[in-house]
Amino acid sequence: MADDETLRFYAENARTYAARERRLPHVELAAFLAALPPGAPILELGSGGGQDALAMQEAGFAVTASDASPALAAEAERRLGRPVRVMRFDELDDEAAYAGVWASASLLHAPRAELTGILGRIWRALRPDGLFVASFKAGSAEGRDRFGRFYNYLDAPTLLDHYRAAGSWQHLDVREQAGSGYDGVPTDWLWVTARRMP
Repeated sequence: MADDETLRFYAENARTYAARERRLPHVELAAFLAALPPGAPILELGSGGGQDALAMQEAGFAVTASDASPALAAEAERRLGRPVRVMRFDELDDEAAYAGVWASASLLHAPRAELTGILGRIWRALRPDGLFVASFKAGSAEGRDRFGRFYNYLDAPTLLDHYRAAGSWQHLDVREQAGSGYDGVPTDWLWVTARRMP
């Protein structure tokens, strides 16, 4: 279930949030796309302002952009020139539909008790051998940032336990990267790359 206070922040700040500049080059996105067949179908969870979806679209991929925030989905639609799916993570019910799933700084809003179930939905939405890349803020507890947004801060071993409980992966890797987010606070990011069993 989506957190009301988090959704309220995005509703009230959608235009500003969507207009922010993405750091370039986006090494993780480039590596994700390079590992997929040309033109492959991709699901993006938490499209925000649509910057990553636009990059995928311009690279020739068949992108299904989605966001739980109707206000952010509207901003992404303006950028992409096509509809964006308004969907919470727990509403994903596609099966074997995507060669790739991209979830940059979005699943970190999923409550810890629901994360394994959500990852299971993503596993089912992937085609056999499908690639899934997601990023999370590192930590050890659930909490809120200074804007009131809910976060599930996880350490790498706990995060990987959720993945393993959600499905069978032929490859599962987590990498730490220093950076920051919208709040400008220095952040340790965990990038997880997983490939579904064939």
